[in-house]
Amino acid sequence: MSGNPIRKVALRNLAAHKVRLALTVLSVVLGTAFITGSFVFTDTLQRTFDDIFGDVAKGVDVRVSSEEFGSSGVPVDDIGRVDALAGVERTAPTISGGLIVLGSDGAAIQTGGAPAEGSAWFPPEETVGEPLQFTEGAPPTEVGQIALNTSAAERGDLAIGDATKVLTMSQGMVPVTVSGIYDLDTDTGGYIGALFTEQQASQLFTDGKHVQFLDVVGDGSMSPEALRDEVAAALPDMKVQTGAEVTEETQDQVSEALSFLNYFLLAFGAIALLVGTFIIYNTFSMIVAQRLRELALLRAIGASRKQVGRSVTLEALVVGVIGSAIGIAAGVALAYGLRAALNAADLGLPSGPLQLSPRTVIVALLVGVIVTVVSAYAPARRAMHVPPVAAMREESTASVESLKIRTIAGVVAAVAGAVLVAVGSQRTGGGAAATVGLGAFALILAVLFAAPALSRPVVKVLGAVFARPFGAVGRLARTNATRNPRRTAATAFALTLGLMLVSVIGVFGSSAKASVDALVDTGVKSEFVLTGPPMFGLPIAAEDAARGVDGVVEVVSSHGVQATIDDEPAYGAAVTGGSIQDVLTLEMKEGTDAVTGDQMLVSESAAADNGWQLGTTVPLTSKDGETVDTSVVGIYADNQLIGPWIVSTELYEQFTPVASRSAQVVLVNTAAGADPESIRTGLEDATKDLVIVQVMDREQFKGQQAQQIDMLLAILYGLLALAVVIAILGIVNTLALSVVERRREIGMLRAVGMQRAQVRRTIYIESLLIAVFGAVVGLVLGLVFGWAFVSTLADQGLDRISVPWGQVVGMLIGSGVVGVMAALWPGHRAAKTPPLEAIADL
Repeated sequence: MSGNPIRKVALRNLAAHKVRLALTVLSVVLGTAFITGSFVFTDTLQRTFDDIFGDVAKGVDVRVSSEEFGSSGVPVDDIGRVDALAGVERTAPTISGGLIVLGSDGAAIQTGGAPAEGSAWFPPEETVGEPLQFTEGAPPTEVGQIALNTSAAERGDLAIGDATKVLTMSQGMVPVTVSGIYDLDTDTGGYIGALFTEQQASQLFTDGKHVQFLDVVGDGSMSPEALRDEVAAALPDMKVQTGAEVTEETQDQVSEALSFLNYFLLAFGAIALLVGTFIIYNTFSMIVAQRLRELALLRAIGASRKQVGRSVTLEALVVGVIGSAIGIAAGVALAYGLRAALNAADLGLPSGPLQLSPRTVIVALLVGVIVTVVSAYAPARRAMHVPPVAAMREESTASVESLKIRTIAGVVAAVAGAVLVAVGSQRTGGGAAATVGLGAFALILAVLFAAPALSRPVVKVLGAVFARPFGAVGRLARTNATRNPRRTAATAFALTLGLMLVSVIGVFGSSAKASVDALVDTGVKSEFVLTGPPMFGLPIAAEDAARGVDGVVEVVSSHGVQATIDDEPAYGAAVTGGSIQDVLTLEMKEGTDAVTGDQMLVSESAAADNGWQLGTTVPLTSKDGETVDTSVVGIYADNQLIGPWIVSTELYEQFTPVASRSAQVVLVNTAAGADPESIRTGLEDATKDLVIVQVMDREQFKGQQAQQIDMLLAILYGLLALAVVIAILGIVNTLALSVVERRREIGMLRAVGMQRAQVRRTIYIESLLIAVFGAVVGLVLGLVFGWAFVSTLADQGLDRISVPWGQVVGMLIGSGVVGVMAALWPGHRAAKTPPLEAIADL
């Protein structure tokens, strides 16, 4: 036979089974849609940020900044040195810092995560780049005036002449009046830009001796590169770049940040595609099994083995192309929906047209087509090797020998995986996590290989529980579920993967909350905790405000300290206002807990890792390059609340620029017998002008940490829901094809008296058994992996392992419900099978 008739047979076979085609295509669509959506979403953000930051150094020939982000900046004295250089036409300093602007209602204007910054206004002749266009009012001309960008004014319902306040971490609340409103080319995403006079900006955001950076415009006598080299020679301790280098560096930083998001989304797309792969494989396996007689007939009339294999592969290719094409369109819609959802959540993302690059289309097509064709290869190979005469008989079952080989391979992988997981869970660090990950992969392979053999005993046990109450119908359903263990295992494995990942994340979340609760219960002594927005901190003024409340006897603030130790970034803490032992439990192993001047306390782990002892000199280098030789005067037990080392208040102030000073938390002790509610009210009244301060007791503080964990878990569960949805569709797909495969059998049962309701019930119970089998295996794997991974993070604060049993039981029940729901349509089709027609079918 020629290739053309085989091609016609393959295409006509697809067209003749539209439902089967649609279900198979759908599994490809879902996987490729997520991959396409991930690329489109991140490409859109990348293009938008590139447009925004493409002008970050527009008109700048050279920019001078400090080597370390977060340092004091460029000394004011250096401005005169640069002005005096040959080739320099003018310089333009930038003075800026973070702040919060209050709206007309007295509440902070929400940025949704976009920057909110104040900066100094300079006349156009003293700046670089295009001057700002004021739509209303005028720039600030005196202390106490600000100008706002249009979107910030609209968000805060502020107009010219309105009085409001701005909050800075170091200076507290500052009253201001709106003098003008200006436009930005990219005024989107919640950004707030407040302009001050140079005098007030210097007071709020600098120490008076530095500026954030210095832009230089040349007189045209030399290239930007030559001017850069001249400035760098004059300022050897500063970072000097051309404007093009600044733009490139900024865009690279944005690209790096977005690449993590892209990898994160693509990981879930890969999970969805992996789950879909098993569905596609299962589908083609069943299709080949159902068409054995048809394929045997083709062999009998002259088709070669290769032609038969090509016919099945061609079907897979068509399915892959159609599914990938639809998946690309669905992915664009998914990216649009994701952006709309994030904008509705006010996350401060800039807007821009969706970007569908050729790379995205090519990758999605290749992935979808290759996965589909590879998934169909094994069934196609089996079809090629079935003898025509054997295939014309009744359907043959898989050989025991092949099942034994798979099972033996699964047992070997299970033993190896269990050993790796056990070994990795007894250690901590990245190497331990990698060992557990390798073991987890081996155990997943073990389940993949051994699941057919495992399904029979497990489904029989489940059948004794779920099927026995239904009598003969239940026994028939259990028999159907165990008759073809390969199909049952492949169908259940998709759900196994989804629930395994969900349960791993559940153990992580539950353990994280349990660890935080234990840390607060055993480590925090204070009655009240003052906190601010996550990753933002508290104004220094919060400590003084709390100290003046009646019934408060002690107020202690914790501050973050950044330094360099042995040329590596290091992060520690400082405590102001009182003794750390009065508000936190700090178990001293050696030395004293009091630090002054150039002294420091270190944790046991930090001491062991660095070889520090009492009296050891530790050179700490600030962001400004200043080095202080500190002396270790105490060693304390590891404490996640305070970090690896503690320095004095004096050293904190020496290392932290004025504009960067803030508190992480403020801990408050009250007098014995004082009324907690009265003190809470007093604290709230004292800090109400500092609008971001939240007053919490210990239980509320734990609840806040749990809420942040729950928000992260919700995102992960939402993304994993796609894999679970695909798994459910796989059950629907398998059952629908199984009904077609068992058409004669169902017809015979109807002919001997089985009612339509009983046929439906049989399909429902069979689906229930498959779904619960997949869920049980997935949950067991997930709980084991979750326990093992959490164990490797004990040194990071996750020292409590907690299993969310309520969630586990809920997922088991939900899986049973999902199994029944997935069987509704296949059950309805089975019940409508005409008995005589089905019996007469060949």
